[in-house]
Amino acid sequence: MKVAPKLVFLVKDPEGFSAAIYDSLQPTSDSILQRSEETFELSLEQYGIKDQKACGNIANFFDNNNLLQVSLLLVEYYEPPLLSCVVNEVLKSISGERLSSTVSLILPYILPAAKLKCEDKNSFIINSRSSLYGFHTGPATEFTEDIIREADKPPLSLQITYEPLACLLQLVQFFNISTAVLIGKRGVNEEQEVLCEVGESLASAFSLCFIKNRIKLNLGETVKQKEPWRALYG
Repeated sequence: MKVAPKLVFLVKDPEGFSAAIYDSLQPTSDSILQRSEETFELSLEQYGIKDQKACGNIANFFDNNNLLQVSLLLVEYYEPPLLSCVVNEVLKSISGERLSSTVSLILPYILPAAKLKCEDKNSFIINSRSSLYGFHTGPATEFTEDIIREADKPPLSLQITYEPLACLLQLVQFFNISTAVLIGKRGVNEEQEVLCEVGESLASAFSLCFIKNRIKLNLGETVKQKEPWRALYG
């Protein structure tokens, strides 16, 4: 799977936050970038899974020399433990063994405070009015440092209990990929405001625009809670 050196990796959620980021990031009216979209399917047979595939959408932004500048990857949601197989296969397919040296990943996710655990129950991340947090993992680059520069840094004891992001973090650390993580902490009736803050941060970093009227959220939806698969990801 061919992608740009800057790749936003999103996993669909029932509320529609990831899909909104994917749909709303568009070229500006005077941009040299052009957006193209395609779908992908990857076999999971090597994991013994024959009846499902890793599926999703990819949006690529090309400049006027037809060079890839930015890619947005939107993967379908899968229940754990299938989720880890899907994420692993997608990461492997991006550029194989050269992944860690060729791509900077950006993981932007909108999460409730309940999905952000700290050893200190009085930690500022739970009680703070701030809504945007950022950190990087893997080799630091100027780009990954820049994209989180305006975000608050979370405490070292932060534990993320949202399965897709926890799984992604475990695997990007395994592959040693340069990765910037942006977390929008949302509260009741703050969902769209926080989403726009994250989206506009990404748009600024990529010289794109974040079109708010493309946002379609399903805030009444929830994910079925099953076994605590979090232990699979460390």
